[in-house]
Amino acid sequence: MRKGILSIGAAAAALSFGLTACGGESGDTSAQSSGAPSSAAGAKVGKIGVILPDSKSSARWETADRKYLKEAFDAAGVQSDIQNAQGDKTAFQTIADQMITNGATVLVIVNLDSGTGKAVLDKAKSQGVATIDYDRLTLGGSASYYVSFDNTKVGTLQGEGLAKCLTDNKADKPIIAELNGSPTDNNATLFKNGYDGVLKPKYDSGEYKKGPDQSVPDWDNAQAGTIFEQMLTQEPKIGGVLAANDGLGNAAIAVLKKQKLNGKVPVTGQDATVQGLQNILAGDQCMTVYKAIKKEADATSQLAIALAKGEKPAATATVKDTQSGRDVPAVLLDPQPIYFDNVKDVVADGFVSKDELCTGEFADKCAKAGVS
Repeated sequence: MRKGILSIGAAAAALSFGLTACGGESGDTSAQSSGAPSSAAGAKVGKIGVILPDSKSSARWETADRKYLKEAFDAAGVQSDIQNAQGDKTAFQTIADQMITNGATVLVIVNLDSGTGKAVLDKAKSQGVATIDYDRLTLGGSASYYVSFDNTKVGTLQGEGLAKCLTDNKADKPIIAELNGSPTDNNATLFKNGYDGVLKPKYDSGEYKKGPDQSVPDWDNAQAGTIFEQMLTQEPKIGGVLAANDGLGNAAIAVLKKQKLNGKVPVTGQDATVQGLQNILAGDQCMTVYKAIKKEADATSQLAIALAKGEKPAATATVKDTQSGRDVPAVLLDPQPIYFDNVKDVVADGFVSKDELCTGEFADKCAKAGVS
């Protein structure tokens, strides 16, 4: 195990040892093909539905989450149906309805917003379907479990990362622009809480100057580019950019390139995408945050499979729903900051391959970064 990359062994063990028989009704909402696996009590194992949010806000949903979840369900011999709402709230609800009608006994969702997510979760609950909030907590919702990363810590790492890069650049009272995630995503709020916790004391002391601060609807990268272009027009001397993920960061970098400011103005990110890592290798992005998505998917699949077998798994933590006040059973994983010197950790962990990262001009940069 590489240093700094969290093992979920403890979480997995807790889930495994915390399983107890649920004792609920069996077979009334499950839809299984012949030869479907059975639980220890002899009841058929239920079907698991997963709704992913889109493929535009981040490449991870299709390149990583779908793959890892399907692999886990297939390995357990559990039927699954994984679909992507592609940012469409109506489609999100329609997919959920279809999954429940087709016999899903467990529903895993990544909400597009808390309102839509709550409607889906509440309907599933009314039909006796167990639910898991995956990656994003649905405020006011009724999910049985929540699996994600410590998202406030993600933001803290971004704030600390920007501060490190500004110190390395010997920046003097830099003006900071904040390019935040979608206002409808609770994770974006948590990220901002984290990085503002680092940046606000620096604003208050005069070490940094607070510049433009704006959220990007739906994490839309094209809108992010337009917003950042307006920011730079408003404040041409921006000296650092706290971008909430790699897509937003790349949008800012594209604008900075037009002004020949790329590499001079530190930009943060998140998700350790190929694009983000290549921007780090090129010197245009100062850091990203790696969230080991396979570990998140594995923790979620363990919960979902246990629920499909009629068991009631124990979570390792709780998270407070700030809207309802409910303590939601949760599994929270640990994020890792990535700079030029440890880009190799993401490759070594199998999240991206050397072949896809170290193409063309990036081959030499990969070699310098120790990517093997």
